[in-house]
Amino acid sequence: MEILSTLFGYLVHAFDVLLHLDKYLGGVIQAYGAWTYLILFLIIFCETGLVVTPILPGDSLLFAIGTFCGLGYLELGLTLGLLSAAAILGDTVNYSVGHYIGPRVFGYENSRIFKKEYLQKTHAFYEKYGGKTIIIARFVPIVRTFAPFVAGVGAMTYGKFLAYNVAGGLLWVFSVTLAGYYFGNIPVVKNNFTVVIMGIIVVSVLPGAVEYLRHRRAARA
Repeated sequence: MEILSTLFGYLVHAFDVLLHLDKYLGGVIQAYGAWTYLILFLIIFCETGLVVTPILPGDSLLFAIGTFCGLGYLELGLTLGLLSAAAILGDTVNYSVGHYIGPRVFGYENSRIFKKEYLQKTHAFYEKYGGKTIIIARFVPIVRTFAPFVAGVGAMTYGKFLAYNVAGGLLWVFSVTLAGYYFGNIPVVKNNFTVVIMGIIVVSVLPGAVEYLRHRRAARA
């Protein structure tokens, strides 16, 4: 019984580290060294590529990674390349999954894994922003994970999707990671990390919100 309790404790801690890797990143780097690059690659890949893992850290993790790059614990060029590849590959896999199983998923009303409300929310994004959804969604949690999946269901051809995927992946990884690289070690930023992340998300979504308001005004006119 004690062994099971200990094992359960380890699993709970591992799950907590996984969900809040941005907070535990320093310890992960110290414990795993160069293997940290692989861990970060897999986290970003899963967060963007698997519709069952939208709760994994995204923006906050990239910002934290940039901070540690600024401190010299991670190599900036290698990190940007690997994470960009993970983000682009993740969306590509997500698109493929949506293409093959998406129509059946939309038939479930109360699925615990594929919440229909998320899919409907992402569909609404496509109706408003078209192909630019793939780029805008990179900066919106939950929608970021479901946007390529919905695109694969039939919202967009693969050629068009790929162009937006590459542009969005590079913009997301470079902008948030470099923000952490240049500003993450400033005391006021470090002491208000959560507020800064929320600010990044708000600023990132702002262009889309402005365009949405323009569409609404045009529709009323």
